[in-house]
Amino acid sequence: MLIVLLVGMPGAGKEEFVKIAKEQGYKVMRMGDVVREFVYSQGLELKDEIVGGIANSERKKHGIDIWAKRTLGRIRGEDAKKIVIDGIRCIEEVEVFKKELGENAVLVGIFAPRKIRYERILKRKREDDISNWDDFVRREMRELSWGLGNVFALSDYMLLNTSTLQDFRENVTRFLEALEKEKDDP
Repeated sequence: MLIVLLVGMPGAGKEEFVKIAKEQGYKVMRMGDVVREFVYSQGLELKDEIVGGIANSERKKHGIDIWAKRTLGRIRGEDAKKIVIDGIRCIEEVEVFKKELGENAVLVGIFAPRKIRYERILKRKREDDISNWDDFVRREMRELSWGLGNVFALSDYMLLNTSTLQDFRENVTRFLEALEKEKDDP
């Protein structure tokens, strides 16, 4: 089994990475979906400040790795040979996955500069996205406060996403093919 733990700041390109992985037969688990489903189950609106606030309060109540544990519960029993777990935010989450899933779990960071990420977020218009620079900065600071920068710095692999969408898609395709070959032939 190959598990890709995906980390990156909002707008870095994780969604595109996930699309390519799906095309290559990966099962995808999004930690953000687990959070959004929890927020929805509480009858709350899916706005960034609400989703982020709930994510933060659940971390304070149940431990910073709570979303990893809840996501892991969904992975158990999966028969997929290749899985991407999107939305890693802290080293404790990585430890939960590596402890349970072993050395087959690799941490992959996606990097894009701040201005590029901001422009991408404004264009994608997801329901829980920000709509101005101040909200963007607040969201970044919230996620960095969870330890995202530390996780990013400790990535096993790093992909740079500063060019065209087509270039990034090609890079992700090549990367996943090389990773699978590496894992098959250690």
